[in-house]
Amino acid sequence: MTAPGDISAAPQSVRLKFEVGARTLFAVHRSLVRVPLTLAEARSGRAPALPPIGRDTDGYLVTSLPEAQLAGLVAGSGAMLPFVRQRYTRYHLDFVGSYDGWFAGLSSNARQGLRRKAKKIAATSGGTLDVRRFRTAAELEAFHPVARAISATTYQERLLGSGLPEGADFVRTISALAEADQVRAWLLYIGGAPAAYLCCPIHGDTVIYAWVGHDPKYNDWSPGAVLQLEAMQDLFGEARFAAFDFTEGEGQHKRQFATGGVACVDVLLLRPTLANRVTMAALAGFDASVARVKRTVNGAGLGGLAKRVRRG
Repeated sequence: MTAPGDISAAPQSVRLKFEVGARTLFAVHRSLVRVPLTLAEARSGRAPALPPIGRDTDGYLVTSLPEAQLAGLVAGSGAMLPFVRQRYTRYHLDFVGSYDGWFAGLSSNARQGLRRKAKKIAATSGGTLDVRRFRTAAELEAFHPVARAISATTYQERLLGSGLPEGADFVRTISALAEADQVRAWLLYIGGAPAAYLCCPIHGDTVIYAWVGHDPKYNDWSPGAVLQLEAMQDLFGEARFAAFDFTEGEGQHKRQFATGGVACVDVLLLRPTLANRVTMAALAGFDASVARVKRTVNGAGLGGLAKRVRRG
């Protein structure tokens, strides 16, 4: 597994997706060097140095770039063609003070909602939440098949291809992380059945929100939010970590739990070839069309229905 922030000049075949919501209609492949920024790098506000690339490489994919540095990065890239793929806030939670102090800082509605959901789930398990924690290599080996079974049911895996990885190689990877005390994982059971999982590698003093999911049949129970809250209590209790990195993308739970965030962009920098110009024009036209349809649907009050349809 590559740690966030590792920059390799070795290009990868990257799928530039034409997406509607979580569904990919088709994709164009380009040979790109990925330049991912860590949370610390994004918070520093500095633009990254771009490594040299070979003639057969189409360009770069820079993720979590502070939006304020976009113009400078583009200017410094020479003749590269920029294309912003998405804008978002990279949320984080700083482990400053106590868990109780952090929880008290949430909105009253959020606190009441989380308590109500936790109480509802606990009622199915004898009055207490059935949360199981995993840290050692042996524990992670036991965690993996249960979490994999949950992951297989999620839209993240079915539509986004971002479920918990399977296979012996991944088990060896997380086992090695566990041996170095660089991973934490949790499972939440509802009525004796596994309902949600969370698996977080650790880089330095930062916990990474890497793999998460819940069985959709428990959607109304909000098991992911309840499990996240339990994980936060554990992590505050360790008094070892500086931050929890919610990584790229946005979500209600990220906004709810975060103590701060950085306005970021994911940007393509492509060589000015004809093929790349055509690809960028197609992406821009497609994204603009999707945005127009989304505004129309939301304006008609059908946003929730459309979301459910996209996720199947």
